[in-house]
Amino acid sequence: MVESQSYTTRRSSNPRFETIIPIPTTPTNEVRFGTSSNIFTTTTILPPPLLTTLIILSWYLSNIVVLLLNKYLLTFSSFKFPIFLTMLHMLSCTFYSFISIHFFHLVPFQHISSKNQLSKIFLLSAIFSFSVVCGNTSLKYLPVSFNQAIGATTPFFTAIFAFLITWQGESIQVYLALLPVVVGIVIACNSEPLFHLFGFMLCVGSTAGRALKSVVQGLLLTSDSEKLNSMNLLLYMAPMAAVILLPISLCIEGNVMAKTVEKARNDSVLVWLLVGNATVAYLVNLSNFLVTKHTSALTLQVLGNAKAAVAAVVSVLVFKNPVTVLGVSGFGVTIMGVVLYSEAKRRLKVTAH
Repeated sequence: MVESQSYTTRRSSNPRFETIIPIPTTPTNEVRFGTSSNIFTTTTILPPPLLTTLIILSWYLSNIVVLLLNKYLLTFSSFKFPIFLTMLHMLSCTFYSFISIHFFHLVPFQHISSKNQLSKIFLLSAIFSFSVVCGNTSLKYLPVSFNQAIGATTPFFTAIFAFLITWQGESIQVYLALLPVVVGIVIACNSEPLFHLFGFMLCVGSTAGRALKSVVQGLLLTSDSEKLNSMNLLLYMAPMAAVILLPISLCIEGNVMAKTVEKARNDSVLVWLLVGNATVAYLVNLSNFLVTKHTSALTLQVLGNAKAAVAAVVSVLVFKNPVTVLGVSGFGVTIMGVVLYSEAKRRLKVTAH
């Protein structure tokens, strides 16, 4: 699962999908996405509140569906190739991004201005690939609900990397708000019935990689000529990530393409599951982009914090994995910490202005 993001707009989610950290006052659509005509700025027959509601529902649905499909494919089906699955996601994002931008004009196409910018995007693609592969692989060993609990700790890792890379600390209120995030995940780990150490390490690696990408992206793509909106950034990162992942998949997972073809011949449903899974992986990014466009910063924070909890509940209902009261309490404490962190960052930004 994949999701491009900026240093100033991060969302909580799963291996591919993130926690909101400081979000500035939401500018107008013209400022953020340009005035170029596209399918989402033309007149619609739907009232704006209904359109926004449908977009939010699609955001939630796509995130939950891609999580459940990843879990089903890697745990319950005969398909056990998380790296190759991630590469299929990247190929899907490349194809659909190209169609969306060049044919449907979802956003104005942005060119890469220099080799230096291209090398920066390649570095981000490498970090992005690492994060997504770790997240998808962790689903082989951990239930989705626990995966979401770990993913909610993204702000903690972001604060660490921001300090280590930029040497700029946060206020004491922000650091205090991170304490429940850490305490909650410790409680959840100690009470998780299906705890798996390797899966836990992979999920932590995915969360840390997601945070690192956000910080590095905020430092590298700083000039106006290098800044890309999330959909154009995905258009460039996805094919680079696919190129990175293919040789890794072949080395670790063997002749995975031949194995996949053989499995598909014996199980035609697998083909549709893979195609559907890869398509929904792109829809996660598209719906995330549209939610950012059609909601306010505060609404986005609330929705992002609730999304992980909703995904965890749905996964428990679908896969029937055991949970404990203490584990649920730990997840709740972590989510509370994320809310406190977001609020502390928001107040700090308001005070600074």
